[in-house]
Amino acid sequence: MIYPLLPIYLTRVLAAPKAAVGLIEGIAVGTASIVTAFSGWISDRLGRRREVAFCGYALTALSRPLIAFASIWPLVLVARFADRFGKGIRSAPKDALIADTASEKSRGRAYGFERAMDNTGAVLGPMTGLALLWWLGVERMTTIFLISTIPAGVAAVLILTLREKRDEHAASKQGIKFSLAGVTREYRSLLVVTAVFGLANSANAFLILRAENLGLATEWTIVAYTLYNAVAALASMPAGASSDRFGRRNLLIIGYGIYAISYLGFGLATEAWMAWPLFVLYGMFPAMTDGVAKAMAVDTAGSAGRATAIGIYSMVAGVAQIAASYVGGLLWDRIDARATFYFGAVLAALAVALLFLLLPSRAKDRTL
Repeated sequence: MIYPLLPIYLTRVLAAPKAAVGLIEGIAVGTASIVTAFSGWISDRLGRRREVAFCGYALTALSRPLIAFASIWPLVLVARFADRFGKGIRSAPKDALIADTASEKSRGRAYGFERAMDNTGAVLGPMTGLALLWWLGVERMTTIFLISTIPAGVAAVLILTLREKRDEHAASKQGIKFSLAGVTREYRSLLVVTAVFGLANSANAFLILRAENLGLATEWTIVAYTLYNAVAALASMPAGASSDRFGRRNLLIIGYGIYAISYLGFGLATEAWMAWPLFVLYGMFPAMTDGVAKAMAVDTAGSAGRATAIGIYSMVAGVAQIAASYVGGLLWDRIDARATFYFGAVLAALAVALLFLLLPSRAKDRTL
């Protein structure tokens, strides 16, 4: 509900520079990913997924009022830090719950379904936020941030209704360490590729700002961003299922390639209408990569704990994305908007090359 509104609120209402937007979103995403690593390890050690995930959902709900009451952009940074800290706590245990309850043959489909539901929420949320924006106006945007506390709180309660299945891989959970001990060579290679691509993967807030930069009205920018999420929602489950049959690496190559083409397109775009097909194309990127990469992390985890493996993967991606978002903001402020997207396109293309070089075509068939 609030994500597409935040960059607009920061730049218009709080007069934050683009570098500040990049810093806020980079730290927000990076924090979530770093915390995910440790929450995954704790989840494996305790052998409990649901309770750890609940703590994360609850913290996110409590952070929403902080965003609403922030009067200067550094306070939004603090609020977003708390918000994403909660996401970091819940992500690995939630993803491990999926791995624990899905068969190996349908693991990609299961993660694809989860991504489809997440992106469905990312369609309904911005549309709700847009309706409220039309009703309340930009000057009362903080009210929308407060209203977003409601679905966040409902999610926290719903996680407690899940029936947890014990992870057989975590039978010796007391011996699980926060390290790469026990993982396969393919998992280590995945981390290398993830780090390189993470440096390309700046915050989506820049896409929203770029659409406005091209002349798209605020309301239509939110609709375009919602369209991106709609495409991701529709394509996530088929993409996940395809990775079960054709290999995770092959889907990642397609997804990273789509990212490179999309970012190149946003850099080259000169007219507002061009944002529409670019957002549609960009929607295929998370569908092809988000759930697939997590499934691949589980596939190649070896004897390491599943939540720990997902967490370390997320941490690597997040640390790289902090740098990507901050650098993206600096490039925008000191050169121009196009430089942000050209930088991302080049590094994404490099990640595609590394996938060919470092990972076998069917890495999921070589798990230990």
